[in-house]
Amino acid sequence: MATSLRARTASPRDPVEAYLEAVRRSRGSHPYATLLGIEKSDAVGLSAEVARGLSFAKLVNLTRVMGMSLQAAAEILFISPRSLQRRKIEGRLHADESDRLLRLSRTFGLAIELFEGDRDAAIGWMNKRLPVLGNASPLEMSKTEPGTLEVERLIGRLEHGVFS
Repeated sequence: MATSLRARTASPRDPVEAYLEAVRRSRGSHPYATLLGIEKSDAVGLSAEVARGLSFAKLVNLTRVMGMSLQAAAEILFISPRSLQRRKIEGRLHADESDRLLRLSRTFGLAIELFEGDRDAAIGWMNKRLPVLGNASPLEMSKTEPGTLEVERLIGRLEHGVFS
């Protein structure tokens, strides 16, 4: 197996390393927020931040971590191209968009854990069409809450050796 990206790019500022460190510290919090560049991950603070609308920079952070374009992320988050431009100018996402962005970071965080910190493997898996998901990719399924829940259940089964 190839050396993981984590091993090649280990640095305190690396979002994947920050995520893995947050996971090691406490499973009970919301460590996936670190993938967006959010340091505090308590439920009350995170909920307030989402309600206020996450900064556009948080979207940019996650697209960099996931190796995807802003346009691809916007499609997954149901943000039209015109709205994406407006959010960029305004510097802030709407609450519903922020909630979907946070959900995407949660799913990607679980994929990172599944692949033991290997960002490239997690990205590859998120983009792979899987028969168990009706030949959709985990990324495509992450567009909706029911799809996201199914991806997260699949990750749980894979982590426990229940092959689907």
